[in-house]
Amino acid sequence: MGRRKKGEDVDGWLVLDKPEDVTSTDAVAIVRRLYNANKAGHAGTLDPLASGILPIALGEATKTVPWLVEADKAYAFTVRWGVSTTTQDREGEVTATSDVRPDRAAIEAALATFVGEIDQVPPAYSAIKVDGERAYDLARAGEAVELKARRVVLHTATLQRAEADTAVVTVRCGKGFYIRALVRDLAAKLGAEGHVAALRRTAVGPFTEANAIGLDALRDLSHKDAASERLMPVETALADIPALAINGEDAFKLKQGRPIVLLPHVVEGLKGQFRPRTIAGQDASRAAVALFQGVAVALGDVRAGKFSPTRVFHLNRE
Repeated sequence: MGRRKKGEDVDGWLVLDKPEDVTSTDAVAIVRRLYNANKAGHAGTLDPLASGILPIALGEATKTVPWLVEADKAYAFTVRWGVSTTTQDREGEVTATSDVRPDRAAIEAALATFVGEIDQVPPAYSAIKVDGERAYDLARAGEAVELKARRVVLHTATLQRAEADTAVVTVRCGKGFYIRALVRDLAAKLGAEGHVAALRRTAVGPFTEANAIGLDALRDLSHKDAASERLMPVETALADIPALAINGEDAFKLKQGRPIVLLPHVVEGLKGQFRPRTIAGQDASRAAVALFQGVAVALGDVRAGKFSPTRVFHLNRE
């Protein structure tokens, strides 16, 4: 006898505006409970001290999480000058102090040097594993943590406001970029001490503050049985990959895991939209999403004139 599923089949993306002092894991648990969903996950951890965009996948949307993990992110953060901490944020113990207060011109000039592809050493207090242990667990235990530099991308960095003791900066960056590491390195370049006093994620891929809802508002909707109104379609996370419109016969084949043959002009049209990309360590440069009547049927690869499914979606149409 099969295992009974805990919860209901709820499919879609919720763009949560996570409050401070709530972990990403706890936020997912709360959302899953409010929707009574049988499956849920998030697309990229947001520190407990940070607020902002935490996309949460429910049901079939969890199959698209790897695509959103790779997406660009946008942040707004406040640097407090004068104090560096063990964690590079306001929670850590003070490691150094300084009277240096960089002016606007110096901050802008230093920020510009980090834009582009750079090698960044992640903070010791991070979730990266070292010999099977989380770096932050080792650091909290007092062990010296040495992490290797990683190639990351900072697309833009703009100084929004500079005051006596603080600077407010907005950035857009790629996967694996650490704001705390940027602030650490920025302070060092300026000959100053500093840490992240406030951090907010303002976008993850196609999900922005305009799509987001806070926990209190979501609870209110849930009490009114209206929480489903805030769910976005599963395919929203795939907005930047080529879409292939298919008919009912092809949709049936794909749901069985079978490839479908594409007409030459369709293949040519898709080719112009392909770009180099890696998803979960796999080549996804020829990936596309097949849609039947606007609803995602399958993710797959286009090769040799065929679309072969790699992920099949089982979505109910109303």
